[in-house]
Amino acid sequence: MRYIIGCDIGTSGTKTVLYNENLEPLFQALGEYTLHQPQNGWAEQNPKDWYDAVISTVKKVVEEAKVDSSDIKAIGLSGQMHGLVMLDENNNVLRPAIIWCDQRTGKECVEITQKIGASRLVEITANPALTGFTASKIMWVKNNEPHIYRKCKHILLPKDYIRFMLTGEYATDVSDASGMQLLDVPKRCWSKEVLNKLDIDESLLGSVYESCEITGYITEKTASLTGLSTNTAVVGGAGDNAAAAIGTGIVKEGRAFTTIGTSGVVYAHTDKPVIDPKGRVHTFCCGVKGKWHVMGVTQAAGSSLKWFKNTFGDTDYSLINHMVKNSPIGADRLIYLPYLMGERTPHLDEDCRGVLFGLSASHSRGNIYRSVMEGVAFSLTDCKDILEEMAIEAKDMTACGGGSESDIWMQILADCYNCDIKRLSSAQGPALGVAILAGVGVGIFPDVVSACDKFIKPASITKSQKENAEKYKKIHNLYKKLYLDLKEDFKLLGSSKKCY
Repeated sequence: MRYIIGCDIGTSGTKTVLYNENLEPLFQALGEYTLHQPQNGWAEQNPKDWYDAVISTVKKVVEEAKVDSSDIKAIGLSGQMHGLVMLDENNNVLRPAIIWCDQRTGKECVEITQKIGASRLVEITANPALTGFTASKIMWVKNNEPHIYRKCKHILLPKDYIRFMLTGEYATDVSDASGMQLLDVPKRCWSKEVLNKLDIDESLLGSVYESCEITGYITEKTASLTGLSTNTAVVGGAGDNAAAAIGTGIVKEGRAFTTIGTSGVVYAHTDKPVIDPKGRVHTFCCGVKGKWHVMGVTQAAGSSLKWFKNTFGDTDYSLINHMVKNSPIGADRLIYLPYLMGERTPHLDEDCRGVLFGLSASHSRGNIYRSVMEGVAFSLTDCKDILEEMAIEAKDMTACGGGSESDIWMQILADCYNCDIKRLSSAQGPALGVAILAGVGVGIFPDVVSACDKFIKPASITKSQKENAEKYKKIHNLYKKLYLDLKEDFKLLGSSKKCY
């Protein structure tokens, strides 16, 4: 029997899963770490925390499996996208990693747009300049920490830092590289034009691979720490959303998924690079060779619920779900705008912040929790609506991520979408997706699409309820109006000198 490992380096923790060649999950382990916010709107992590979590979780599943290390043929890596890891000439980390939800780079986005041109930037990278993307983070370090930038010899994404630590190779894959805003997304290679205009040396970047290609092998040091073999291959892998798409079978046109993790995503597969000229959604290369995907992103999805849970001191999600079920649709006229970390879709606004609209003394915790779930669902509906506006079908919808484990949240989402939502028997998502890529890379599976068709099946379906959908459509209209009403106030609040 042959085995493969899927390793998902997320924002709150790393999940590592060992699968057999029938993609049955045998053992899994979780290593958690923290997110640091030294200033309002900033978000950083220590890359060593990711590495320690990967080593410990891989070691644990290998020890529990009690199989010959030579039978573990490959590892696939998934990871949070857009993060910036900078190494010096001795491969030491120069500063904490600036991660995907960081919002400090507004000025740098203006600089990037001016240097490249708004339309040309979208034409090459398929996206406007965004605060969350890696390019603006690199420019921020150049502008604000030049002493750090001068020492920088290698720039890596989070999962690719782990790849380097496991294999000694500087490499990335096309899906994750798409989120750096340095890749020519239609051509699937680094853009010399963008790099030249931003004065970023291409030698700082790793080699670009397709997601199922082998990028290197486990080093002797890694083997001694984990129990793996030096013959274990590490494939390109994928950014977390591209990996989740493969893990949920979204590998053909017409298929889409919604994930509610720390952030929320609506993702649809496309056989060609369809680009939104308004830049409201993101077009990236996907994990299927020669294909792309379009996705909208809600910055604070599961993290919204987690923030309220931690603030109220609740520890049991089952109790929260129970309270939400006992709250009416519309949460007794309470609406939540989920902009705790600014927003990407559809507003591209780093200044907007979370809002509870309509709060009164009569509202219960259950009302507040329901408004949070509904607000996130409305934001995800905004994403889905834009995809359909672009003539991208999102009818065959699957859900994944921690939020998909909540029956009531899935019912809210199905009603807001006005479509049925599938859930899978496996909750591994990104880890399963990169395990499939790993299996393709070493020849266990012939290709990604056939592996998904064979092994990924829905376990349950949440049916949309027409009466509820009609109610949510009216509430959603008010939800959308609230952002427009508050847009200028968000900007004013973001500039404390002008506000107070």
